[in-house]
Amino acid sequence: MRIWKSLVLAALMSGVAGIATAEEVVLNAVHFTPAQNGYAQSFLKFVQKVNEKGKGVVQINVRGGPEVVPPIQQGAALKSGLIDVIDTPAGQFLELVPEGEVFSASTKTPWEVRENGGWDFISGIFEKKANAHLLAHVDAGSGFNIFTIDEPKLNDEGSIDWSSLKIRSSPLYRDFLESLGATVIVQAPGDVYTSLERGVVNANAYTVFGYSSFGWDKFTKYRVDPQFFKTDVLVSINKAKWDALSPEAQKLLADTAVEYERESYDANLAESEKQAQAMIDGGQKVISLTGAGRDKFLAAATQASWARMTKRDPSNIEQLKKFFQ
Repeated sequence: MRIWKSLVLAALMSGVAGIATAEEVVLNAVHFTPAQNGYAQSFLKFVQKVNEKGKGVVQINVRGGPEVVPPIQQGAALKSGLIDVIDTPAGQFLELVPEGEVFSASTKTPWEVRENGGWDFISGIFEKKANAHLLAHVDAGSGFNIFTIDEPKLNDEGSIDWSSLKIRSSPLYRDFLESLGATVIVQAPGDVYTSLERGVVNANAYTVFGYSSFGWDKFTKYRVDPQFFKTDVLVSINKAKWDALSPEAQKLLADTAVEYERESYDANLAESEKQAQAMIDGGQKVISLTGAGRDKFLAAATQASWARMTKRDPSNIEQLKKFFQ
């Protein structure tokens, strides 16, 4: 509670400072993972770029991560103006913007979506529903894997017995994992280590990127391929705060965001490959689905995303498919 009160005070003081000193605006920000995790480190690189280019114009002050505002509440904190900028997956605030799931369902690169008009379209939805102006889709390109404590055995179809798994999940892929027949427990990343240690779950779904920073690879010695979905990390700014920025500040943020979007895509793929090999070198084994089992797994992932988006709000589905499929 003290943290939240201090954030409110900081927001008020930020507003006063903005009136007194119009030359430089300071934006408060939070990220969704602990600071040592790769996603947080990536966001800090973006912040560094903004702060180097934006001296005297705009600066980003990172207040912390999930210890400041829990990831599942960061979308609401942005919408209310409590926080100016968030580095948070769209899947963490689907209750506000169910269409945000399109980022994980997409078959397009972030720059392809910008070129075909999809970025402007989805940005308009976020502005309307979450009071959020989207700056960048960062750390894209890779997807999610299922990691297990016990070795999964392939059946004749080339799949595994999903009913034997109690998988820790995020809200984003809960429906998909349940459609496979697994038992699903939604937990924040900070709770997963203890759940794996105590046997509350015997599997975990996450990206290779950043996985070992949580220490989860101590327990999950098997990785199930292929990947499903795509990472959906967004850097967003409160719409009212964005509108109040000078044209110079807006251009600096937008240009840096586009530049870092591509840079982080390439870096994520390279670092994911490096971290995957490090876990294999540490004893992790890869179990690959094959044949019909693999095909059904990937088809179920695609179907789950679009089905949930359609169920929650069908009004934009056809347009989203046009831009993101």
